[in-house]
Order: sequence, then C-alpha cells, then structure tokens
Amino acid sequence: MRLTIPTMLTIFRILLIPVLVLVFYWGNRWSNVVACAVFVVGALTDILDGWVARRFQMFSAFGAFLDPVADKLAVTIALFLVVQWHHTVPIALLSAVIVGREITISALREWMAQMGDHGLVKVAGLGKLKTIVQMTAISLLIFREDLLGLPIFLIGEWLLGFAAALTLWSGLDYLRAAWPSMRKSG
Repeated sequence: MRLTIPTMLTIFRILLIPVLVLVFYWGNRWSNVVACAVFVVGALTDILDGWVARRFQMFSAFGAFLDPVADKLAVTIALFLVVQWHHTVPIALLSAVIVGREITISALREWMAQMGDHGLVKVAGLGKLKTIVQMTAISLLIFREDLLGLPIFLIGEWLLGFAAALTLWSGLDYLRAAWPSMRKSG
C-alpha cells in the first residue's frame, strides 16, 4: 500500500485526536484555547487533504476509506468532550443526533457497498455544509469563553442546533437515495 500525501494528512488528523483529549483535560487556563486550536488544525487538515487529493489526483482506496473514519472519530470524540464538560440535555441531545446520524450513514454506506450500489450514497453539497457548520460549532464549544463581548459558547450551541438540523436533512437525503435499493433487497 502506497501512502499518498492526503492519506498522510488524514493519519495526522487521527493522531491529533488523543492530543485534543489530553489538552482538553490539561487543567491549564489556556487548555480550552489550545484544544480549540488542535481541533481547528484537524478541521483544516481535512480541507487540505481533500484539496490535495483533487488537485494532484492523489486518490487511493485506503484514503477514501480512512478520510470519513477520521472525520467521524474527531467529531464524535470532540462532542463527547463537550458533553462531558457541559452536560445539559440540549447539548447531549444535539450531540446524540449528530453521532447517531454518523453511525447510521456509515452503516448504510457499508450495506450499500455490499449491495453493489455504493455510488448512490456519496457525499453531497449539503453534507459539506453540514460538516462546515458542525466543525465551527464544535470549535466554539471547545473554546467556550466569551471573546470580544461575543457569547462564544452560546453561538456554538446555536450552531450545533443548526448542524444537527443539517445532519438530519442530509441523513434523509442519503436514505432517500438508498431507498430504491433498500426496497429491492426487501
């Protein structure tokens, strides 16, 4: 197996996850700022690996498998951290919607691939918007302190709600695309 630059960036993103956890619990007055920076670097690396793959035609089957896994791991673990720090019903429910959708769509993609219809459940523009809103919301929730008079955590909560709505919408789009195959296999 040949590791492409995008795949190396994806592996780097996965390696950032334990760093995020350690920094989140560091106990220093700057831990939230550094944890936010680590999460943002991971999100930017996600954008970069996709750009490099498209720009330089550096695609691989392993990279195509690993990239969404890295995204789901980063988002899920970051949401667990946020819920643990701010354990309220709204944050927990919104996080459960997002994580539940990610698991469901991953299972759907796997099942569709086994059915030979994997092309029906590809990432769409709505999914990309969902990811941008989700990453922004999580970054703000990790940062959590007011900045320049702006209620950063509250903005993050609202964006997380918007991300959860987009998550459900894009999840329904995936299910709608897969529905004909699901009915056939009955």
